[in-house]
Amino acid sequence: MGKWFFFLYSFVIIILYLLALPFIFLFSFKAKYKEALPSRFFLKNNASFSSAGVWFHVCSFGEARAIKPLVEIVPKEHLRMSTITQTGYDMIGSYTQERAYLPFEPLLFGWVVSQKVLVVMEAELWYLLFVLAQKRGAKTLLVNARISDKSYVKYMRMRWFYRHIFKHIDEVYAQTERDRVRLKSLGAHRVRVTGNIKLSDIASVSKKLVKPSSVVVCAASTHEGEEQLVLDSFEIFKKKNNEAKLVMVPRHPERFEKVAKLIESFSDKNGVSWHAYSQKRDFKSDVILVDMLGELVNIYAISDIVILGGAFVPVGGHNAAEAAQFGCKMISGKYYFNQKDIFDAIEGMVIIEASNLTRTLLQHDKLRPTQIKNKTDISPIIASIKDAIIA
Repeated sequence: MGKWFFFLYSFVIIILYLLALPFIFLFSFKAKYKEALPSRFFLKNNASFSSAGVWFHVCSFGEARAIKPLVEIVPKEHLRMSTITQTGYDMIGSYTQERAYLPFEPLLFGWVVSQKVLVVMEAELWYLLFVLAQKRGAKTLLVNARISDKSYVKYMRMRWFYRHIFKHIDEVYAQTERDRVRLKSLGAHRVRVTGNIKLSDIASVSKKLVKPSSVVVCAASTHEGEEQLVLDSFEIFKKKNNEAKLVMVPRHPERFEKVAKLIESFSDKNGVSWHAYSQKRDFKSDVILVDMLGELVNIYAISDIVILGGAFVPVGGHNAAEAAQFGCKMISGKYYFNQKDIFDAIEGMVIIEASNLTRTLLQHDKLRPTQIKNKTDISPIIASIKDAIIA
């Protein structure tokens, strides 16, 4: 059955590829796809890797960044990396020059060369990727695997298909016990729970700051529309907590000037003091704008309450673990779709509608300190990769 499925699947995917070529060609002229599509579907500037290496495949920027603890244990001369998106491609360029866009499956027949190990991140379950890598000598690993409640229903409908994929995955490393059970029901074997890789390399404090004696509210990684939301809530909060301080940390440097004008207007209206952190490295004003990069984790360490941005507007959220490691009380919005696995791993997170921010902030004494629920131990994955390199 395995051989028949291989030939049938290969035949169907080749036909689909040929039918889609005209549409792919047209889409490749769009700025968003002008590099990725020609590389993935026409192999433009997308040569095969050198052989006998450790090949990591990730989907996009987030996965490329998260896999860093594993990438760092591989000698540079053995490292190869592939991705699907432009942002992912840019990110893996910081690790190695042996990088590529993963070709669409029919092109893998002539593209995949023998490697020592293939490490695939999360849900990149490409049948021919695993089959061809394994047939050509690679140990195949699926790491940081998880299946959400919503996705599990869809996976189960197609479990006959996923059983064929998992036949060609030698080892699976799941985020939680629930994920392990679900993966096994889909046909995965040798499944081990190691936790979320994204929690294995949380940024640490680079310098110790002096915490003010008053309540410190940190509005972290904020986006357009979120700063005004926070300022409006803080205005009311400040009336009941006169000594409270707000530390505003916009996500993007190009918005520092715009946010400074918002804070200046807020200061004039409410008669409070403010300053830019780049001009004065202290927290003596009522509102402090952090207009510098690399300071957020240091500020988390002295914060009582964190309002985590990127989720009150549909951006997708940001890494809550960096603040949770300090036990900060944390409030965020409902648009955290890019960080769901991280949010799920944190106890005490409060997720609210933007309209409820003021009320939640006023009830801060009822909030629980956050903590990371699931421990992460990636040493079994590291051991497996090292064994493959030595073999």
